[in-house]
Amino acid sequence: MFLGNVDIAVVNVAIPSIRDRLHATGSELELIVSGYTLAYAMLLITGARLGEIRGRRWTYLLGLVVFTASSLACGLAPGGSALVGARVVQGVGAALMVSQVLTSIQVNFEGAARRRALGAYTGVLGVSSVIGQALGGVLVSADILGTGWRPIFLINVPIGIGLLIAASVFIPNDRGTRKKKLDLRGVGLLSLALFLLVTPLVMGQDAGWAPWTWACLAGSLPVFALFAVVERGVAKRGGDPLMNVGLLARGPVALALVSQAATRAGYFALLFVLALYLQQGLGKSAVYAGLVPIAWVATFALVGPLLGRAGPRARRSAAPLGGLLMAIAFAAMAAGATSTGWLVVLLGIGGIGYGAAFSGTLAHLTEAVEARYAPDVSGLFNTTLQVGGTMGVAVFGTVYLGLAEPGTTPQDAFSTTNAALAVVSVAACALILLAGRAQSAPARTH
Repeated sequence: MFLGNVDIAVVNVAIPSIRDRLHATGSELELIVSGYTLAYAMLLITGARLGEIRGRRWTYLLGLVVFTASSLACGLAPGGSALVGARVVQGVGAALMVSQVLTSIQVNFEGAARRRALGAYTGVLGVSSVIGQALGGVLVSADILGTGWRPIFLINVPIGIGLLIAASVFIPNDRGTRKKKLDLRGVGLLSLALFLLVTPLVMGQDAGWAPWTWACLAGSLPVFALFAVVERGVAKRGGDPLMNVGLLARGPVALALVSQAATRAGYFALLFVLALYLQQGLGKSAVYAGLVPIAWVATFALVGPLLGRAGPRARRSAAPLGGLLMAIAFAAMAAGATSTGWLVVLLGIGGIGYGAAFSGTLAHLTEAVEARYAPDVSGLFNTTLQVGGTMGVAVFGTVYLGLAEPGTTPQDAFSTTNAALAVVSVAACALILLAGRAQSAPARTH
């Protein structure tokens, strides 16, 4: 989880060095960043199902080998095109290994042990985000042996080798359900639908939201609908669908996923908008802009492990209270509380809120769905995180950039964007409350 998450963000800091040393074009630089995200988001659901069929241990090790080898290829890439290709393959490897983590927690742990494992899962996501904020800058600035940006990828190689040895020893050997077959038609339709959805979200701002971006977004809807029809047909015939789409008809699941997408969108949007506001709006340094958000990420990392040891009532109330805390933090920033001291405090509050919303929603999903649906929950949850975060940057980044035109003060643009994020957080809070009520409703009727 740590490696997969770090490599989403660590490249951003290295882009200037990659441009100068490889003479990469603008489109190549864009694909170096987005190619990984696209492959990663598109294959999380497929990776979770493949783990069920071939075995989670086997699929994890395969993903780790692909990730490690492609990291080496990234670090040794002779040109921009080669680096783009290696980054796409790296995203494939990350999806294969990361998609096994949540499934394995659901299958191998129960009760208090599962709650502690889910807390560790949340903590690792938070810690990896903190390190991702700083690692790229440190390695690029160090310019080890004149290698510039290359160590940000090469460092994955010894870590990957160490993980391969450890995983071979400690991960339980499961045989998978070899009688099942991978639904290749479902893989193709879902991959196409996610490609049409995620590509314009990732590249739309730089493309000026050209007509093709809107065409892709519109085209993704009928492909998703066709995917759902095909998967239902496979299930009715007694086959093995790539995803049990019937889960999305369950109120507790659908509402929780939408709530998580909303909170993730707010988190990613804040990181993007805050960096622009601090550097371009207030003239702060890149170091300052990189350190300030750590207040949010660090408190987020603390909440998961603490909540994993809390009682049932605390876990049930964590997600809605977390959404409310996020809304308060956004509203305070919208009201103009943006001095350095207040900003750090508010970001810390927002991080606590997001950690509670994230962990509480994850606990809700794993408790609301039977263990046999663990691959579906893992794939859906991880895909929701990627799509939600990407959508947050696309929507609210566009809002901020549109408001921060000449003649408008940066504070006004920042305040308006945060006010919108506060509304989104309130909506996320309401959705997870509804999800909790929908889950408890059957129990009251029996």
